[in-house]
Amino acid sequence: MSSASSPAGGPAGDSRPVVEAAHITKRFGSTVALADAGIVIRPGETHALVGRNGAGKSTLVSILTGLQAPDEGTIAFDGRAAPPLRDRDAWRRLAACVYQKSTIIPDLTVAENLFLNRHTLAAGRLIRWRALRRDAERLLADWSVDVDARQPASTLSVEQRQFVEIARALSFGARFIILDEPTAQLDAAGIERLFARVRVLREQGVTLLFISHHLQEIYQICDQVTVLRDARHIVTAAVAELDRPALVAAMTGEDVSLPTASPGQRPADTPVLLSVRGLVTPSGAELSLEAAAGEVVGVAGGGSSGKVEVAEAIVGLTRPVAGTVAVGGRVLRPGSVPDALDAGVGLVPQDRHREGFVPLLTIAENVTMTVPGRIRRHGLLSPGRRDALARGAIADLAIKADGPQVPVAELSGGNQQKVVMGRALAGDPRLLVLITPTAGVDVRSKQTLLTVVNDVRRRGATVLIVSDELDDLRICDRVLVMFQGRVIDEKDYGWSDNELVAAMEGVDLHHV
Repeated sequence: MSSASSPAGGPAGDSRPVVEAAHITKRFGSTVALADAGIVIRPGETHALVGRNGAGKSTLVSILTGLQAPDEGTIAFDGRAAPPLRDRDAWRRLAACVYQKSTIIPDLTVAENLFLNRHTLAAGRLIRWRALRRDAERLLADWSVDVDARQPASTLSVEQRQFVEIARALSFGARFIILDEPTAQLDAAGIERLFARVRVLREQGVTLLFISHHLQEIYQICDQVTVLRDARHIVTAAVAELDRPALVAAMTGEDVSLPTASPGQRPADTPVLLSVRGLVTPSGAELSLEAAAGEVVGVAGGGSSGKVEVAEAIVGLTRPVAGTVAVGGRVLRPGSVPDALDAGVGLVPQDRHREGFVPLLTIAENVTMTVPGRIRRHGLLSPGRRDALARGAIADLAIKADGPQVPVAELSGGNQQKVVMGRALAGDPRLLVLITPTAGVDVRSKQTLLTVVNDVRRRGATVLIVSDELDDLRICDRVLVMFQGRVIDEKDYGWSDNELVAAMEGVDLHHV
């Protein structure tokens, strides 16, 4: 295990590092994003980079890919100093990043995306389309990407977009690829296919830097792990030599345990608060359930299970084709978010960037946008009331910000998710629906968000957690498992990881 000032490399040997960043410091005004940090990545590794939101990971990635220069420190590739930032072609031949937010242009074909701005031209500077498709097909075949080069990119799955982006990066000559939260939008089967592809790429001489908040993935796919905390390098070690508690402690500076359920505390006659009867979504997913006041119910399943669709139908984001949803005996108007809000429904949606917040608005404006009645005085908006409500959310959710007037776009991902949770809680909901609530957040933010669930249940609300994240589901009193649009199993508190994952994949372990 290395010291904080001297990050260790990968396997022993004399081979030069693929990339070495040493004594990197980067400031943005008064904010120190990196302070004497560094990383050493050796040929053929899959090297993990982990840390809480705001630890400095994104800044380090931008420096490793030549998007910005460090204020202090050095970057070297294969022992040679990094090229000037203005030489973009040289940087593309050295390093590339496949970001969580896809850079594929949906209105273009796969071939056009692969060779954007570098098309083969004929006389008169006309694009040679046949040659373009042929080059694209050869590139896809070389890297075993099974998609049609003529296919519109808009029809690609998340997984296919990632593979196309990897192929595009490799086409420039780069053999060092950064994967930024690559599993965030994949189901279990997609993750396994991605990991299989990573292993093949490694065999083909590609070195990877893997960024993820899912610590179990680090142990599945990575050889080495580097931890950043508070802008500094904390440790680099072989994954096999750093157990999960030690890794979490390195990320947080303290031991962190996630909340779990506290079953058996509700009286038997606790009234039903949520009633879903015969709900059918436009995609054909079906759900019926009853949940009591103070109960936390999970809905688990893979990406095609229908779990998100039924959750969105419950809260009015989509209109079901059949069935009813009632909260506290009040039947909700199908497909009506305002009616759901009026009935006391709070929501943390699946995609915080598209559905969760308005980035250019402040924390105060985002937290209070669904509760205008609570921030009015004499019929007019009261900035004082609005800011007071936001300050309460900042304190309760440990949002790292200088105050309620900070734009949400300036916050880290974990703090943005806390703002989304703050908005969901602003109306003191009777029913709180959380869809993948801890996706893409660090372990400390995950702890905060899940602790809120216990606070909400103690106030007598019902919580519905819709997720395939096992840590999210451990806090549930019971978990309904969906597969191909149907509930196929129900697990009481105390389930094992193996049996829940198997059920989510449609496997009955008792009949294997």
